[in-house]
Amino acid sequence: MTQEFHARRLDIKAFAQAGAVLSGQDLLSKYERLLAETGGVGAERPVRWNARGEQRIDASGFAQIWLHLSAQVSLPLTCQRCLGPADIELAVVRDFRFVPSEEQAETEDEEAEEDVLALTREFNLQELIEDELLMEMPVVPRHEVCPTEVKLVAQDADFEAAQAEKPNPFAALAGLKGAKKG
Repeated sequence: MTQEFHARRLDIKAFAQAGAVLSGQDLLSKYERLLAETGGVGAERPVRWNARGEQRIDASGFAQIWLHLSAQVSLPLTCQRCLGPADIELAVVRDFRFVPSEEQAETEDEEAEEDVLALTREFNLQELIEDELLMEMPVVPRHEVCPTEVKLVAQDADFEAAQAEKPNPFAALAGLKGAKKG
């Protein structure tokens, strides 16, 4: 009998023991926090993902539960250089090792190369996909090369008027220097 696995309530241990694979393509609209980053634009865009479970035996003979995840999406964001629309490609490839408790996960995660998570009976894979894609987002989204020339000019009439009214601080020194010669 083949066991069926579901991304929203995944039995990670059974998934890994079976060496199972799940793949999917969801609409961006299913990922509320990612969609919020786009200002609601691009809800119909695909989020593609693939997850593979694995059970490994470590050096001491204990079974380790692993999840290998990859996900991709193209988000319509605003370039912070030219302020035009920019499609920002996000892609993640991560390995996760599962341990029995949150405490153990916290302890081992600091020193492990892989991410360490606590084993739960019903794990929400789609939340993990969204978390990983959110962490992959650039702090400042921008084009590699902006499609339009970026003009780096700032004008502030009030500032310029205030500067014109201020006396030059060195004008007093020039006046003193002129008075000494005389």
